[in-house]
Amino acid sequence: MSGVNKAIILGRVGKDPETRYMTNGEAVTSFSVATSETWKDKSGEKQEKVEWHNITAFRKLAEIMGQYVHKGDMIYVEGKISTEKYTDKAGVEKYSTKIIADQMTMLGGKQQVNDDAQPERTAQPAKQAAKPASAAKVDDPFDSEIPF
Repeated sequence: MSGVNKAIILGRVGKDPETRYMTNGEAVTSFSVATSETWKDKSGEKQEKVEWHNITAFRKLAEIMGQYVHKGDMIYVEGKISTEKYTDKAGVEKYSTKIIADQMTMLGGKQQVNDDAQPERTAQPAKQAAKPASAAKVDDPFDSEIPF
């Protein structure tokens, strides 16, 4: 039995993406995304912790991210976690963890883009498109309970 390696990040882009090209011509785009959590400590003061995530995308998704993603954008990214081991100039072994993106959605009504580069118009994360109001049944008892 194999395991599951799935990362879902919803946060703000920390810097403009950097796109470069491998020797085979495929694009690679990298940038960081900040997520945060807030809570109240024992004394009632609001606390916040910001976590930074390194995102890397390849091929067509990398080209699209490099063109349309900008610092400060709210973005939803799905992918897998990858940790690489390397040796620095001083000979010390270090580790680098990043998320290899295979899907992203720019929030705020922008497009969702999959690794196979088939954009869908949506403001929702993942592949769930909003149900158009004209498609809703009037006699559906659950529609009246939805707050949006």
